Amino acid sequence: RARGLKSAPARQSLALPLRNWQLHWPGKLSRVFLGKLFAAGVFSMTTALSGLRMQLITPAELSQLLAAHGAALALFARQRCSSPEDVVQEAFVALARQSPPPDDPVAWLYRTVRNGAASAARAAGRRRRRETEAGALRSNWFEPADENVLDAQLATAALAALPLEERETVVLRLWSGLTFAQIAELANSSTSTVHRRYETALAALRGRLQADKSN
Repeated sequence: RARGLKSAPARQSLALPLRNWQLHWPGKLSRVFLGKLFAAGVFSMTTALSGLRMQLITPAELSQLLAAHGAALALFARQRCSSPEDVVQEAFVALARQSPPPDDPVAWLYRTVRNGAASAARAAGRRRRRETEAGALRSNWFEPADENVLDAQLATAALAALPLEERETVVLRLWSGLTFAQIAELANSSTSTVHRRYETALAALRGRLQADKSN
């Protein structure tokens, strides 16, 4: 079972209940890779003494970004590759080394994760298989819960059945909170195209979930 997505009238938008799903993001990963940053000297005493630390993002800022966006970034990366946590960690490591930090670190992270996920998929030779299978149907895309809601695997399957561009649009809009303009810039598409993909995806999700519920 999973949190959110409770039954609602057919005409009610899926946007809010879908957004309420609790994304899976192992907390230990945060501690592990932040530790790697310190071990690698990204936030070393030498850096601080040299005066360069003021040009790097701070550990506190990095932790806040990870807490706020780590899970959504992992779900975004999962649409293209089978190692999303690794891709997200690499993106944060790269962000920690940016001097000066980007003006919009959130947008920078999404671009970096998107590129990293595509590279990971190509290197592993899995891109075609993952697009046809629409990703591994794992219930841990979302956290389990005891509430009377739709099964996590069912919701995962519904999302995974969407075309890649529609899946990415839904993930970026609902769980990442990006605007249509930001998504359009990231996807190199027009705002109208992104909006159309979003509406098409929600309609497909609604139909799939209602059909599964009636069976």
